[in-house]
Amino acid sequence: MQTVEAILERAGAGRFQRRLLAIFGLVWAADAMQVLAVGFTSASIAASFEVSLPEALQTGTLFFLGMLIGAGVFGRLADRFGRRRVLLVTVACDAVFGLLSVFAPNLLVLFALRFLTGIAVGGTLPVDYAMMAEFLPARNRGRWLVMLEGFWAVGTVVIALAAWVASLVVPADAWRWIFAVTALPALIGIWLRLWVPESPLYLQRRGDEQGLKAVLNDVLRTNGHEKLPPDATISAPPVVQGVGLFSPELRRRTLSILVVWFLVSVSYYGVFTWLPSRLAADGFGYVRGYGFLVVVALAQIPGYALAAWGVEAVGRKPTLIGFLLLSAAGCALFLVASDGYLIGAAILTMSFALLGTWGALYAFTPELYPTASRATGMGAAGAMARLGGLLAPSLLAVVFVQDFNLAIGLFAGLLVLAAVAALFVNAETRRSVLA
Repeated sequence: MQTVEAILERAGAGRFQRRLLAIFGLVWAADAMQVLAVGFTSASIAASFEVSLPEALQTGTLFFLGMLIGAGVFGRLADRFGRRRVLLVTVACDAVFGLLSVFAPNLLVLFALRFLTGIAVGGTLPVDYAMMAEFLPARNRGRWLVMLEGFWAVGTVVIALAAWVASLVVPADAWRWIFAVTALPALIGIWLRLWVPESPLYLQRRGDEQGLKAVLNDVLRTNGHEKLPPDATISAPPVVQGVGLFSPELRRRTLSILVVWFLVSVSYYGVFTWLPSRLAADGFGYVRGYGFLVVVALAQIPGYALAAWGVEAVGRKPTLIGFLLLSAAGCALFLVASDGYLIGAAILTMSFALLGTWGALYAFTPELYPTASRATGMGAAGAMARLGGLLAPSLLAVVFVQDFNLAIGLFAGLLVLAAVAALFVNAETRRSVLA
């Protein structure tokens, strides 16, 4: 009798997981582009519809409101009805509503379409991670989850380049071309997602032994291993007490990790919603324009690489805390910087460290929950992140308009608080078996 975890360990992380990473990564990059389009399109939207920048940023407010709803709703649906079905629905809606945004005739229609796109994007993010985690052996899981999060940097670079080109070629309606670029990967992703099978741990929990064996044999065969013998038996999953997010067994880690998600999100979206328009407009000396924004996006890639090493070599929790403190240090450096070179270094540090933070956070969170509530847990975390994103462009607008430095200082404090909250997570999940 074998366990699902033992079979995945024998299969290893090979061709099957690489293919899965490419498919999930494509849509993950597309989602990054959709999210970050808030900052890159706001100035163009304001010019097209003759409204103020804070009014144009309400496209972001509604987008994040949609993401908040989508993360909470679709996470629970994925635990109840399966990961695969939810992924197909959300990616299709992401592509359709994202593409329709290009043709919005007025601001009201654009608001509605960005809200609907946000619901779809919010649904894809938590389910992607729950599903990817459930196909990975314990010894590889952290590194591969950070690699998936690394596609966010790919999307960031693409959206920065698209915004740069659009600002030069079609400055009047640049936002339409940017939204067109963001919709393209999701359109491709619809067809690629048809290949993705259902999660083996979900199938086991549902009692579908035939489907479970078929998926595990697919993983084994694709990775170059012999299939399970016809008479193979797979042991039942361990009985897990307290699968509710706020059950006594999970309450402390849930509350702590949700606080971290919220504070990181407010800081990240606060910086990257306002920074693109600020740098593209007047900047700080040589630190200006879309060219520098591309450099800022590229700085995220080594942040992910270091996080991928840290979560396996040092552990999920210490890596997360380390990146949170480094992110706060980047914000503090921005406050005391006296010339353009130090300001540039501070911005690059923030980009490097904040994305390393996200990598560690996404590797850590799905491992904190059993299969019966993993997607729900990721959905709750995603909802907190979207709440932070919802507040960042709207409630913090007054702070940014009055004093940009004050806002960055506020983010430094929030990131330190997030590091303190992470200390209270009562688990370290490096190389742990998923229950």
